[in-house]
Amino acid sequence: MKEIIKDRFLRYVGVDTQSDDNSSTCPSTAKQLVLLRMLHDELKGFGLSDVSMDENGYVMATLPANNGKTGPAIGFVAHVDTSPDMPGDNIKPGIIENWDGKDIVLNSGLGIVLSPADFPEMKQYAGQTLIVTDGTTLLGADDKAGITEIMTAVEYLVNHPEIKHGPVKIGFTPDEEIGRGVDHFDVKKFAADWAYTLDGGEIGELEFENFNAAYAKISIQGRNIHPGYAKGKMQNALLMATEFNALLPVFDRPEFTQDYEGFFHLMKMEGSVEKSMIQYIIRDHDRALFEQRKVTMKQCADFMNQRYGEGCFTLEMKDQYYNMREKVEPEYHIVETARLAMEAVGVKPKIKPIRGGTDGSRLSYMGLLCPNIFAGGHNFHGKFEFVPLESMEKATEVILKIVELNA
Repeated sequence: MKEIIKDRFLRYVGVDTQSDDNSSTCPSTAKQLVLLRMLHDELKGFGLSDVSMDENGYVMATLPANNGKTGPAIGFVAHVDTSPDMPGDNIKPGIIENWDGKDIVLNSGLGIVLSPADFPEMKQYAGQTLIVTDGTTLLGADDKAGITEIMTAVEYLVNHPEIKHGPVKIGFTPDEEIGRGVDHFDVKKFAADWAYTLDGGEIGELEFENFNAAYAKISIQGRNIHPGYAKGKMQNALLMATEFNALLPVFDRPEFTQDYEGFFHLMKMEGSVEKSMIQYIIRDHDRALFEQRKVTMKQCADFMNQRYGEGCFTLEMKDQYYNMREKVEPEYHIVETARLAMEAVGVKPKIKPIRGGTDGSRLSYMGLLCPNIFAGGHNFHGKFEFVPLESMEKATEVILKIVELNA
C-alpha cells in the first residue's frame, strides 16, 4: 500500500490546481478541473456507481454497501485546490527515505534548508520516508494527501470485498483554500448520514472544533497635498492605516496566540498617500468573543472617522464560517467512531481545536456533520511543507477502519 500511496500522491501533486481568490468563477481556475476529471475517471474505473462531476467541478461517487443490509452512509471529502500563497506549478518533490533526523537541504543553490531546529515536530518522523519540496513551491499535501488517502482506501475496498461495509460516499471539491469549497456542494445529492474531511495536519489529529471566522476590509480615503505645502492639510492614508492597526490589541495577533485564543490578523496593506486599503481576518473559537471582535473592528473605524472626518474609513465585514462544535457535539458518536478507528490501527488520537477552518465546518451548518481527520502533512502553504509517507498510510488505514466499524 505504501508504494501505491507514494505513486498516487506524486501523480496528483504533478497537476497544478492553485485557486485564485480574484476570480469569480467556480472553480476559480480551470486547471483544477484537470485533476477533478482525473479523479472522476479513476472512480469510474474502480467501478463505483453514481460517479458524477457537475458544472462547477464537484466530483461525487458511491461505493455501494456489500454487507447485505442498509446502514449509515459514511462520506469522505477532500479538496483539490492548493493555496494561492505560494507557487503550485512545476512541483518537484524530493523523497527522503529512512530520514536520519538531520537537516534536509531542499535547494542548495538558494540555501533553503528544512531543519528540525526550526520545526522540532519533525523529530517524531526519524527513520520514516519524508516527501518534501525543492524550496521553490509548496508541496500540495493540503489536500492532495487527503485525496490520495481516500482514493487508495476506496480502491482497496473494491479489491477486497471480504471487508464488509455500508454505503461509502466520496466527494472532491474545488476552491477550499479561498473559502468557497462548499459554495455549490449538493448535500442532498451526496446523501451521506455524516462525513469526514481528510484535511488535517500531523498524524493523529481529530478535530470537531474550529474558529468562527470573519473577513474585514477597510478602505481609507486620504488627502494628498504637495509635501512642501502639506502642513495642516495633508491626510496620509498610509499612516492612517497604520494608526488604525495600532488601535487593535497587540497581543491579539496570530504570532502571540494559541489553542483557543482568537486574533485579528492583518493580511494585506496597500495604497498611497491619497488612498489605501487594509484587510484582516478575524478569528475566535468562542462565538461571543468572536462577535465582540467584530464590534471592536467597527468601533475602531468609527473612532478614525471621528478623528479624520466621516467617510474617510469605510469598513466592509462579512462572516465566513462558524465553529462546527455547536453542530457536531450533540452527535459525538461521529467523533468517537474516528477515535476508535485510530486506536484500532495504532494511532494515538489528538483531539484538539482547529486553528483555522475546513470545508467540514460549513458542511456541518449545511446539514452534513463533518469532523476533520489528519492527512499527515506539515507546514502547509509554503516551501517547507512536507508529509511523511507513513502518516498517509495510517490515514488510509483509519478510513478503512471507520468504514468497517460502521458496517
